[in-house]
Amino acid sequence: MAPAKGKARAVRLRTDVIATGRGEGAVIDSQHAFPARLVTMSDHLEHPDRHGDRRSDHHRGRMVAVVRPALRAARVALDVLLPPQCLACDALVSEPGTLCHACWDGSVFVSAPLCAACGTPFEFDHGPDALCGACVRDRPRIDRARAVFVYNDVSRNLATGLKYRDRTHAAPALGDWLARAGRELLGTADLIAPVPLHRARLWRRRFNQSALLAQAVARNAARAGTDSGAREPALRLDLLTRVRATPSQGGLNAAARRSNVRGAFSVTSRHQKAVAGARILLIDDVFTTGATLGTCAAALLDSGAAAVDALVLARVERPR
Repeated sequence: MAPAKGKARAVRLRTDVIATGRGEGAVIDSQHAFPARLVTMSDHLEHPDRHGDRRSDHHRGRMVAVVRPALRAARVALDVLLPPQCLACDALVSEPGTLCHACWDGSVFVSAPLCAACGTPFEFDHGPDALCGACVRDRPRIDRARAVFVYNDVSRNLATGLKYRDRTHAAPALGDWLARAGRELLGTADLIAPVPLHRARLWRRRFNQSALLAQAVARNAARAGTDSGAREPALRLDLLTRVRATPSQGGLNAAARRSNVRGAFSVTSRHQKAVAGARILLIDDVFTTGATLGTCAAALLDSGAAAVDALVLARVERPR
């Protein structure tokens, strides 16, 4: 059930003050149709050079000592005034950025064994390189696709809550789940990019849900890279452009979906050189038939990309 109007405003207010799940102050750039970046206080404290902040270690240590207790106190106060809610159903939970017991029990996480290409779950283990029947018949342009959840009532609420009900506060937690599900893909990616919206739809919605998820995944990858010393993929929010507005894919079969989005995407001209020879990880919310992701992959491959993978929040279990 969608939250009441007053509650929705309160949740958005909470988002402007606390980054879900970590008690970190966050600023969302409301001047853009979708945020150019989720910038948190911990970013400035832990990676000062990235933001032009070259304070001395001593001064930075003093900031940490003052700011972090203040943020913890602010979170406690907000938990009293605006108790944290389940990301899927709005039931009260003990920690922000989590699911209630009922939604957790109702979630179906995608895990091995699965198709090495499209990521469809298998009932039995056929080996790490096994392909499903659909991919054997017609190998998709996406090299590897992975998902957090099987699409059901819970994952639908997560996806539609973010997409249609302005639950942008859920993006950091969803991004953490995506990063765990796509750890293998992130380890080989050169670039991370969201599936774009057409500018008219972006104007109406005010943000691109896939861009929010891509930002959260990239931030998680940056943290992991800092901890392990591994190379981190670069985030390019405008790598792809949706050059043609398309009707909603809802209610269309696989063939109609492919026809609907054919030729709808192109690589942004200023990123043509970056795409050439790169392995690219696309981020989207839901994988139904793979038509949208496949069309995006075709545009990237035609521009010289070495390979394209996809990481989504939820996928239909048997899409084709």
